Amino acid sequence: MHQSAAGQLPKPQAKLNLATSERWKDNDGNNQEKTEWHRIITWRRQAEFAGEWLKKGQLVCIEGKLQTRSWEQDGQKKYMTEVVADNITMLGSKGDSGGKSPDSAPKTENSTEAPQDIEDDDDDLPF
Repeated sequence: MHQSAAGQLPKPQAKLNLATSERWKDNDGNNQEKTEWHRIITWRRQAEFAGEWLKKGQLVCIEGKLQTRSWEQDGQKKYMTEVVADNITMLGSKGDSGGKSPDSAPKTENSTEAPQDIEDDDDDLPF
């Protein structure tokens, strides 16, 4: 976690890399896997939460918006697309090895609830 100057007051900033993997069987029945890496940026309380609670291998749900920035390097224009996280939710960890359980973690600043006009009817769920 870094402290980024915003005016005169520093604000916490966290930058992390998140891997997502997709697994499937190809037409020959062989297991295949594709992993993609995503750059995540978050600020303030979400950054403090990430710095304190998240560990490598931790399963998380990240909600946010995509942001593409550009810069000039060695005469070439470069681009990077990042996820600016609005909400980070811990889902547990691989094999639950270490870390805090999601129930014991503090609530994050931008937690969202279902909109009022959507019915929360779980009667048709198979579990």
